[in-house]
Amino acid sequence: MEAKITVRDLFDVSHSIAGERLAAFTYPHEALSHIGQWILEIGQALDPAQYDHPADGIWIAKSAEVAPSVQIDGPAIICEGVKLRHCAYLRANVIIGAGATVGNSSEIKNAILFDGAQVPHFNYVGDSILGHRAHLGAGAILSNFRSDGANITVRAGDLVLETGMRKIGAFVGDFGEIGAGAVLNPGTVVGRRAMIYPLSSVRGFVPEQHIYKEKGNVVPKL
Repeated sequence: MEAKITVRDLFDVSHSIAGERLAAFTYPHEALSHIGQWILEIGQALDPAQYDHPADGIWIAKSAEVAPSVQIDGPAIICEGVKLRHCAYLRANVIIGAGATVGNSSEIKNAILFDGAQVPHFNYVGDSILGHRAHLGAGAILSNFRSDGANITVRAGDLVLETGMRKIGAFVGDFGEIGAGAVLNPGTVVGRRAMIYPLSSVRGFVPEQHIYKEKGNVVPKL
């Protein structure tokens, strides 16, 4: 089976304010170091009638719902209709797409959430990209650092990408569904409309339209 792990394979780039910039790269990990600069470029062009600019490098849509306990460290763009719930923490270089949700005690760092993505309960998303209407179950973690501190390799079948990077989380394609308590290990790629069972520890590549039940047991959706 062909390993579909390019930006175009995983994401409909029309569903992100940064989509055109992201589409200039072949693989999503190549874009991670550019997110902060993109925010500054995009933010300067946002309509002040639709976006507040409360601090340097931070733009928040007037239609967004931001709980008083939310912490936002710029650069960051919070798009229209976003919900940032109690104690959400946006830890720099974060784009939250239109209609997305970041919920209770969830932390986002150097990441892009496409429109409609859901990170609602006790989640960590570091150095990652979540596609259009991707969803993380409660407590799901996108881990971005190997315990030995070595550079992260992205592997999908026979394809091996030596990234030269020490911090890469996961890339979850459009409509991906990550079960509660699952951990996506550094460099994991989850294809469009794939599903990860709760409490799974996932490493490598899960093809689009497949279900990851456990290691060695990945089956097509019926």
